[in-house]
Amino acid sequence: LQDVHAQPLEEEARLAASLGMKTMILDDGWQKEKSVSFYSAVGDWMPVASRFPDMKKHVAAVHAAGLKYMLWLSVPYMGDETEAWKRFKDKMLVKHGETSPGNVGVLDPRFPDVREYLIRTYERAVGEWGFDGLKLDFIDSFVLPEVDPAVAENYAGRDFKSLPLAVDRLMKDVVARLKKINPEVLIEFRQHYMGPAIRQYGNMIRAADCPADMAFNRRRICDLRLTSGTTAVHSDMLVWSRDETPEGAARPILSALFSTIQYSMILADIRPEHKKVIRHWLEFSQAHRAALLQGEFRPHHPECGYPWIEGESAAERIVAVYSKDVCARTGAADKPVILVNATGEKGLLVEFAAPATVALFDVCGAAGETVEVSKGLCRLPVSASGYARVMWRD
Repeated sequence: LQDVHAQPLEEEARLAASLGMKTMILDDGWQKEKSVSFYSAVGDWMPVASRFPDMKKHVAAVHAAGLKYMLWLSVPYMGDETEAWKRFKDKMLVKHGETSPGNVGVLDPRFPDVREYLIRTYERAVGEWGFDGLKLDFIDSFVLPEVDPAVAENYAGRDFKSLPLAVDRLMKDVVARLKKINPEVLIEFRQHYMGPAIRQYGNMIRAADCPADMAFNRRRICDLRLTSGTTAVHSDMLVWSRDETPEGAARPILSALFSTIQYSMILADIRPEHKKVIRHWLEFSQAHRAALLQGEFRPHHPECGYPWIEGESAAERIVAVYSKDVCARTGAADKPVILVNATGEKGLLVEFAAPATVALFDVCGAAGETVEVSKGLCRLPVSASGYARVMWRD
């Protein structure tokens, strides 16, 4: 965020709540106005006074709007434009940059005071400012260089020789200390450092950055759903053109339907019909949460980018189709089925398990015609970015 300020964000929070959103994340930009290079101005982790003159008051305003609030921080990086650099410049795994200012270092968490500094930084955000959780980024940058600087120093000042064990200690202590402040604290990580170990430290993981690429977002969401157990999976943040039709605006939403969807639109600027699309699919996601997020998850054909996906709960089955060449299957005629048309075109080819009555709905949930279908193949006239509700006939 290059130009974030408290007041516009508070208005965004009110708009987000009115659309049915639950949480806002304050990303990069709150802690600096500019930097010479990369993250050379990060490390002190204090808000820019001209943008956030009273961070605690700002967080309270977002809470009053009805949202939870999370804060982004880069865990390993520290730059030479900060006061903290003077203290920790000799406690780095590696430094990047040829001239100063402009240097960026990766902290060495094998030093106990490095770990304590980071933990106290996060405690301030949650305990003093009141954030409900943190987006802790770049954990994967804790990597040893070709020559470990600790060897020449005989590991002086470090209480770990192993970097992975030090990172593990850091993250376990972060979770324990933050949970003492807020037992329900939210901690989000990003896909590049996914895996069984990372699930110990956080309760949500986001698809890696793929701006404006809904197909890549869907693939990454599915990969995470298949490898993350019960940890909540978040989409990468959605954006689309202001000139999109409602059906076009819905397509990135539908590609992220089997995740917790994150939006990165300036809500005050989007068109009313796009707000209507967002509101409807947020309501749809909540109403069908059990099948979409909590039930059995079956993404088909990973080699083709998961062109159709099923989610099933005890009460219903949801089938979303992303390619016009797919013949989707309803599955057994044992429960209601919802067929989502995310192909970008009108019509779905569906194999029905039994005769059924099918109600059709458009991109915003408005009811259309009802059709009767027989067992076997049928091309349903489902509108682009709309869906069909299947009720089996006796």
